[in-house]
Amino acid sequence: MVVPELGPWRAARPHVVRVANAVRPRLAHAATTVKPQVARLTRAVKPQLARFAQLPGPQTVRTWQYTAVAATAGLALAAVAATAAGPWDGNGQRTAERDRAAALGRSGGADHEGAETDTSAGTPRPAPSAASVLTALGGASSAVDTKKAAPVPKALGDVLGPLLGAPALGGTHTAAVVDLASGRSLYATDAGRALAPASTTKIATAAAALSALGPDRRLTTRAVLEPDTRELVLVGGGDPTLTAHDQAAGWASLRTLADGTAAALGKRGIHEITLSYDTTLYAGPELHSIGVNENLAPVSALTADEGRTNGSMSGPVTRVSDPAADAARKFAGFLGKSGIRTTSPGPSKATTRAQTLAAVSSPPLSALVERMLTNSDNDIAEALARQTALVTGQRPSFDGGARAIATQLGKLNLPLAGAAFHDGSGLDRDDRLTANLLTALLVKAGDPAHPGLRPILTGLPVAGFTGTLAGRYAGGAAGLVRAKTGTLTGVNTLAGTVVDRDGRLLAFAFLASGTDNAPAAQAALDKTATALAGCGCD
Repeated sequence: MVVPELGPWRAARPHVVRVANAVRPRLAHAATTVKPQVARLTRAVKPQLARFAQLPGPQTVRTWQYTAVAATAGLALAAVAATAAGPWDGNGQRTAERDRAAALGRSGGADHEGAETDTSAGTPRPAPSAASVLTALGGASSAVDTKKAAPVPKALGDVLGPLLGAPALGGTHTAAVVDLASGRSLYATDAGRALAPASTTKIATAAAALSALGPDRRLTTRAVLEPDTRELVLVGGGDPTLTAHDQAAGWASLRTLADGTAAALGKRGIHEITLSYDTTLYAGPELHSIGVNENLAPVSALTADEGRTNGSMSGPVTRVSDPAADAARKFAGFLGKSGIRTTSPGPSKATTRAQTLAAVSSPPLSALVERMLTNSDNDIAEALARQTALVTGQRPSFDGGARAIATQLGKLNLPLAGAAFHDGSGLDRDDRLTANLLTALLVKAGDPAHPGLRPILTGLPVAGFTGTLAGRYAGGAAGLVRAKTGTLTGVNTLAGTVVDRDGRLLAFAFLASGTDNAPAAQAALDKTATALAGCGCD
């Protein structure tokens, strides 16, 4: 047997490592089906394999090249197999990510950041890292290498400056790039200037909610019985993910609540009852300042499926005008199927003497944050703003939620100069954030001293794979960029993290105002983030 010479293999090794860097973020994110992920991974791998054609030396395909290609393809397919195998939780995030936030001593992976593995009884085993696989191949010891030198600011500016000056990004743009491990600024252009952030506001909302309520907080919807009037009251707890679908998929189920309520009433010999609903947890106007809009239902403490009218879970769609009444009518229908007849439901307020018959709770707040960021869910964002207001002594309204977000971020010692909040979703055109604040939020989320903020990073859409980035980055940065998108008329923004060519994890924020072609502006921002991923810049 002839062993291939090692020189060409060493030349190919960076390409294999780079693909592993692309694979690693995907290992922390679940897939609903295997086949689509195989296709997407194939598209992500192809640009990396194409680089073999650019390697110096004869163009004859050699044994070592076949070996490298096979190893690369094997890594991609192994990622799909690991994705399908789990472990996963109800909303598709790797359970180990949440375990990491719960305990500072566990890094969420057997080899992540050199952390020791806790295998004591009752402790979930961390997910294996790509680095442990690559070690046997002579690869890097860590997919994200914190020992590598961070990019040189001047070199980084030479790469990003011309891209950010693209006409598609309008007349005004700001940007910041920060080394996530050290927090050191690597690039900035007008980074302290506040611009309309659009949906990147949700990063701030997530940080405020997680720090105020904690990642384990759950929101509970109850059915209570008034002892004097024999009135059944459906009490909204502000859970924006409560669902009436047949399959709840891990979210709190209105059907389950109805079943439990019917059973409790049956034990009391009650088969006909007056039904009311209570939305008094929240205050102020339910309708956002933008008016009736397919991107956001009226904000109520009681809602089922975000008031959607087509069975969807994300994206713009016509909403019901009164989410609470809609949820109560569905609840009455489920009770009827269990043999409990009710009156037509109307608004009321449960007393402190009411007895809880049944209750359902949302998944932990961390899961709500991840869903909000992945899908750019405005309904969850406004609910989290109000929940933050409730626990910080503010009025649970649009204005109170905005004040609570700003106050909570101040407690985290974040740079708030120029920032202005008017909602939690970023739909308000008067919202203002800076690139400095957005990158500081991402750095704070990666800080070991704040493990509860970790869902901000795990919830970011993965380029080419999930959420609002699923259909973007068909080129070489698929899997390398994780970012929150933002789009309003004339506004395009992008903020998140990227693994650069040297394996450093960077935080970035790009904001553009005055754009007149949204698809072109998005493409320009994606091109800039892709260049950042491909930049060694040392």
